[in-house]
Amino acid sequence: MHSEDTKMTSSEIADIWEAYQGVTLSLTVLSYFLVHVEDEEIRQLTQSAYDMLDSHLVTLKEKFIQENLSVPIGFGTVDVNMKAPRLYTDSFFLQYVWTMAVFGMFASSTAVSRSVRPDIYAFFAENFQAFQTLHQQATTTAVAKGLFVKAPSIPISKEVDFVQKQSFLTGWFGERRPLTASEISNLHGNIQRNELGIATLTGFSQSTKSKAVKDYIVRGIEIAQKHVRLFRSVLDEANVPTPMRSDTMVTEATAAPFSDKLMTFHVTGLITIGISYYSMAITTNARRDLAALYSRLIAEIGLYSEDGANLMIENGWLEEPPRMVDRKELRN
Repeated sequence: MHSEDTKMTSSEIADIWEAYQGVTLSLTVLSYFLVHVEDEEIRQLTQSAYDMLDSHLVTLKEKFIQENLSVPIGFGTVDVNMKAPRLYTDSFFLQYVWTMAVFGMFASSTAVSRSVRPDIYAFFAENFQAFQTLHQQATTTAVAKGLFVKAPSIPISKEVDFVQKQSFLTGWFGERRPLTASEISNLHGNIQRNELGIATLTGFSQSTKSKAVKDYIVRGIEIAQKHVRLFRSVLDEANVPTPMRSDTMVTEATAAPFSDKLMTFHVTGLITIGISYYSMAITTNARRDLAALYSRLIAEIGLYSEDGANLMIENGWLEEPPRMVDRKELRN
């Protein structure tokens, strides 16, 4: 038990709760990957990711118990069918682990910035280092196997200059200025994340037996494909190369390795991450047309996310996060 001065803040409680959901989901998915991965280097990387997250889960459970909070349900063996045939290729497993490390660094650094209590701060700081190491290993492995899709290389001016005209900010009409390196980086990164999302959802769509879940997932695939086309069109107009994936990453299997609850939650989680990256792109893009594009796409996937939450509520899958007590309910 902790004294009033050392109790977790609302931010710290939110961060460990969200971390618990993410860790249990990832462990469940990775446990299935480990059954089917064939490439030895990718197997070792996946095992390292699993072991790291398993240790995180032990600490998270301890934090909930120490704080006298209910341990969340999250995800586990009931959400995975280890006997289901291979749904994804090894290259997907590698890309999934690499992306998981990126998201892990992002979430951990955010949690560190909001932590006050020393043990919570240290936990997320150590998590960041662990995810950073995993990311480095995944990058090295992907490059060595020729599976790493690098951001485009572009010729840039060798002279330092300052913006002279307000037209630098426009992009609605007339001749648009060339894209900045930051704008290209954002577009490329969002293409890559959407393509991995398309592969993930494609596997989900062909394995779920629920019509409602299938319809929801197929709609997500169509939205992601549209976003990729829009981002590619901006790069194509600017004559910036857009590398294509050479591997579909999804097999022809139709047996579901994951529960409908896990798949739906996974989709809504990807949307949340997408909104975060689109929002960051707005803050670093100077061209107004790009900011407007990202704003429109955020609104679209925000509505899609809400529909996913409603689907989970209807099926009793949405675990309620920690919240403030309802004073009105207590009075009654």
